[in-house]
Formats: sequence, C-alpha cells, structure tokens
Amino acid sequence: MIQIAIDGPSGAGKSTMAKRLAKELGFLYVDTGALYRAIGLYMLRAGIDMTDSAQVLPRLEEVHLELRYLEGAQHVFLNGEDVSNEIRREAVSMAASSVSAHQGVRDFLTETQREIARENNVLMDGRDIGTVILPDAQIKIFLTASAEERARRRTDELAQRGQKVDYEEVLADIRQRDYNDSHRAAAPLRQAEDAILVDTTEDDFETAFCKLRDLIRGRIG
Repeated sequence: MIQIAIDGPSGAGKSTMAKRLAKELGFLYVDTGALYRAIGLYMLRAGIDMTDSAQVLPRLEEVHLELRYLEGAQHVFLNGEDVSNEIRREAVSMAASSVSAHQGVRDFLTETQREIARENNVLMDGRDIGTVILPDAQIKIFLTASAEERARRRTDELAQRGQKVDYEEVLADIRQRDYNDSHRAAAPLRQAEDAILVDTTEDDFETAFCKLRDLIRGRIG
C-alpha cells in the first residue's frame, strides 16, 4: 500500500488539495482534521474546559465517529449526526486545536487512522501525519503559506459560504492556532526531516495543485 502524508499549518489548503489529489490519483482520502474537529465540537457542546485533560479524556468514551462517502464526498458523523458543515465553524477550529493537544485524544484516533492506511492506498492530511501517524509514508509533503495569505483565503472561503468575518480576527486566530499547534506537548506541528516543503504563498489553487500532483506522480511513477 502507498501512503502519502500532507502536513502543514491551519489554512494552508491541505484538505481541499488532498481531496482533489486523492480523487485524481485514485487514493482513499482520510481527513484527519475533521476527526479532531468532531471531537472538538462534542466537547464544545458539552461546555467543558478543553484545556483540562481530566475533563476531556473521560468524555471520549461517549464519542463515536464515522467517515462515510456520500455521493462522492466524505461526510463526518458524530454519534450518528452528520456534522460535516458544523465542524467548519471558526469556534470548532479552535476547539480542535485545544483537544488535539491532549495525548489521550491523539491515541484515541491514531490506531484508527493507521488501520485505514494498512488496508488502502491513502492520502492523509493533518498536523502530524508524516511525523507520528504514518512515519514510514513513502511521500511526505509539508504544505504551507504565509499567515497573511492563509487568513485572506480563509476570509474569502467563509464569505463564499455566507459567513461575514473580519480579516484581522481570522489572522489573529490563525496566528494563535499556529502557536498552539507548534508548541503543544503532544505531537507538535513540525516538518518531518524527509518531507518536501511546498510554499504556496504566491500560487493560486490550480498552480499549487499541479505542483503537488506532478511531485507525487514523479515519486510513485
């Protein structure tokens, strides 16, 4: 089985890029970030302190997650509820960053992700795929862009969904999440030593996509 790991900071376009790459390459796409977001949503709804592992970890036994493909799109189900749209809210994004800092949460999801990779040609994206989840992946990519560019893209994306947000607030959130993700004790965000750095600050989506597609095809033949 071939494993492709794409890591990088929040707003780098990993999920959008990975979905299209997986479809074109005929690989199974696993949106690991969506799983963390779903746990974050559950904890947010429960009103608990997500920085307190003593509150977070016991509640994991109440969480049941499923990834289903409906009409060609991946949907995330939390305890039977389709939360695919709900988990994309900014508040849930921050909640995901908080819960992912707990080693117990990461352990809860790690084996599930590895089992999928053992049985399929997979393309996974996240924060620690190449460093922790799939350390032996044949292809590792660290996808990034400047914080300002990621904030601009995120603001435009939310506006297209009808959500009016302030650019400066989005930028502040992205910078905070970058700090949280890179400084957490459990599997901090970092580029794997054997990962290829791809900076798309100056690229539009199509240019970045072609760059990654050609890079991957050149490696897998």
